[in-house]
Amino acid sequence: MDDPKRERFLRVASARTEKILNLTRLLGNCANTSNYSYTEEEVNHIFKSIREELDIQETKFRMKLKEDSGKRKRFTL
Repeated sequence: MDDPKRERFLRVASARTEKILNLTRLLGNCANTSNYSYTEEEVNHIFKSIREELDIQETKFRMKLKEDSGKRKRFTL
């Protein structure tokens, strides 16, 4: 690849996505009722907060796509 911005995006986005996925899996470990106690309201609050933040971040990407190009490409890394 000759585009350093593209190369940096692929490297950084892949690493950060992997971190998020790993942390999400670690959060899932908290579902083990042998080790933890929680309420449905707490679970709802956790996942509502995560969804809200994901929506905010996805909107940033979508807005940039609309600004940069009227044509959509298939997503691949």
